[in-house]
Amino acid sequence: MSSTGCRLYLVSPPEIDAPRFSGQLEAAFDGGDVACLQLRLKDCDDARILRAAELLAPVCNRRDVPLLINDRPDLAAIGDSDGAHIGQEDATFEEARRLLGPDKVIGVTCHDSRDLAIAAVENGADYVAFGAFHRTGTKSAGTRATPDILEWAADILPVPTVAIGGITPSNCPPLVRAGANFLAVVSAVWDHEHGPAAAVRAFNDAIARTLERGPDGFGGGPPD
Repeated sequence: MSSTGCRLYLVSPPEIDAPRFSGQLEAAFDGGDVACLQLRLKDCDDARILRAAELLAPVCNRRDVPLLINDRPDLAAIGDSDGAHIGQEDATFEEARRLLGPDKVIGVTCHDSRDLAIAAVENGADYVAFGAFHRTGTKSAGTRATPDILEWAADILPVPTVAIGGITPSNCPPLVRAGANFLAVVSAVWDHEHGPAAAVRAFNDAIARTLERGPDGFGGGPPD
């Protein structure tokens, strides 16, 4: 996962029809730059998750987009994926790394906590995720993060950061200016009135405009 500037990190809806969703994913990729897809299926048995990963992996591979499986490093280890994203209540990082080996990506949810982020980095996380930054209907968010944690992470942490939670093209500029390397989005892409390709274009345009204006809101390009 390249962290140059700020890029879009797609998260699947919690329920999908995998064959139909593969077409939506192709359309999203046609809309512009996408850094990653996280397969985040809830209330699904293992076979459905693995089958979805099997169907979506070729779509991702053709575009050189890593596919991560949420919550389940055990399934990521045996399925068609490039790694896993784990929360604080999922498998421990040590268990995830044991299952996945040294080369696959592991990202860790850190809510609004600097301490959790530091611990994740010390354990060897490939990226850390903060949120929720805005109200979201995708999941019940127990924490509310603010852009200053992204500024802190950009100065302190040696790994990329992901911002998540109710992010849209209109409200993402402060997160981009604060130094987020990735914007994780769900409904703002898959529920967009003009389809996922239009949504991805809108996000990429918003990111580009923000970086062109610079971290202070004026000219000067992206932050160092």
